[in-house]
Order: sequence, then C-alpha cells, then structure tokens
Amino acid sequence: MKVDHITILSKSLDASMPYYDALLPMLGFRKLRAHVWTDDAGFHFQFLQAKAESRAYERYGAGMNHLGFSAPSIDAVVAIRSEMDRLGFAVPDIQDLGGVTALFMKDPDGIRFEISHYPPGTSVVD
Repeated sequence: MKVDHITILSKSLDASMPYYDALLPMLGFRKLRAHVWTDDAGFHFQFLQAKAESRAYERYGAGMNHLGFSAPSIDAVVAIRSEMDRLGFAVPDIQDLGGVTALFMKDPDGIRFEISHYPPGTSVVD
C-alpha cells in the first residue's frame, strides 16, 4: 500500500489557497478542481475548511510536523524559494543541513513544507 492523499484543514481557505495555488505547481502537482490537486501518479492533496472551534496547528504538538519534498537539484530549491518570495509569500533562508540543501516554508496556518535536495548517498530521513 502507499499513501494516496493528504487532507489539510485550513483556518481560512481564502487565505490558504493562494499559497497552495502558487506552491503546488512548482512541486509537480496540477489542480483537478477547487481545493484538489494531483501529481498524476495517484497522490492527491485535498483542502477543506476547519471548524471554527478547532485548535490551530502546533509545530511540536502531537500530529504531523511537516511535509517533505525531494528536489532534483539545489537550483530547484533556490528557484522555488525565489518564486514564492517574488509572489509575496514569507520564505526563510535556505539551510545547509550537513550537505542537504533545505527550505522550510510555512503555509498561512503554520504547516511546514520542506523542499530539500539530497546529494547522492545522503539519507532522506535520519
């Protein structure tokens, strides 16, 4: 079995969707319909409105910490950072994590996305 979708609940779809509309095509996804994206290989992102009384995402709380994507090159990591910055989204500096080039961005709800290039022989998860 493999993971086929992730559903992200957003405090405000109006605030979050411009972020994902910008980021997901750079990661190889295309929009199927409002709030649903695919990589055409059987994986989907679905976005739904969170209930108003729900608690916010907590980076170190129980649950998902971040979503990681492997970039084909350092240039791809740099290009994603540059384009998200050009589009007006807050983007931090790219980090060197012992040879791994990593960009950690947050969506409007604070959910983190990692876009990293792993040199040959480097493990994705340590």
